[in-house]
Amino acid sequence: MKRVENKVVVVTGGALGIGRETCLLLAKHGAKVAVADILDKEGQKLVEDIKKLGGVSKFWHLDVTNEKEVESVYTNVYKEFGKLDATVNNAGIAGPDKPSHEVTEKEWDLVMNINLKGVFFCSKHAIPFMKKSGGGSIVNISSIYGIVGAADLPPYHASKGAVRVMSKTDAIQYAKDKIRVNSVHPGFIWTPLVEELGKEKPGFRKQLDSLHPIGHIGEAIDVAYGILYLISDESKFTTGSELVIDGGYTAI
Repeated sequence: MKRVENKVVVVTGGALGIGRETCLLLAKHGAKVAVADILDKEGQKLVEDIKKLGGVSKFWHLDVTNEKEVESVYTNVYKEFGKLDATVNNAGIAGPDKPSHEVTEKEWDLVMNINLKGVFFCSKHAIPFMKKSGGGSIVNISSIYGIVGAADLPPYHASKGAVRVMSKTDAIQYAKDKIRVNSVHPGFIWTPLVEELGKEKPGFRKQLDSLHPIGHIGEAIDVAYGILYLISDESKFTTGSELVIDGGYTAI
């Protein structure tokens, strides 16, 4: 059974990691996938891979910090496919890994612009088209670091916590329009972003494995299945919620 057949979905940061696995899984289940990313080569390659598998997809270059670009992409996705059913606001960066008093304004603003303002821009410009389409689903990718603290990545924590509460606010505001808004909170997932964080830290992966009661770090596909659920009609009574996919990290 194709769980999201004929749904039109935008995935930001879609070229790599969780975004890539999400695009592939959504296409497998019948969605028409708009891959949006600043990584043109990787994004185009993903679209080719989806088409080879029999799926429907198109790539758009998108810098989520540029509101005019965001508006243009969502407008063109709607024109291309005739509707908009969902947006997965996944684009994000880790930012500086140093104490708060050492973080510069420039470093702070960069994380906030991508991780938070980008989610705001994409939701803002997706919602009018979802209203025209009769409803929809907004999936905001937060993090376990949007729920609990740790002694690292201060701007990242702040941005992901803000995404969590913003999701709840939008869920309340747009429920009347049949637009559901939920946040997803992955634990440590072995993606290019996480791999980059640990490239100069011996034993990094083993250490991450030990943080999760389930015994290992997650994979991008683990999160993709959660996103698939939130976009599908199976989650029609789910809004304003936090889907935690963390191998038990926050249960400790």
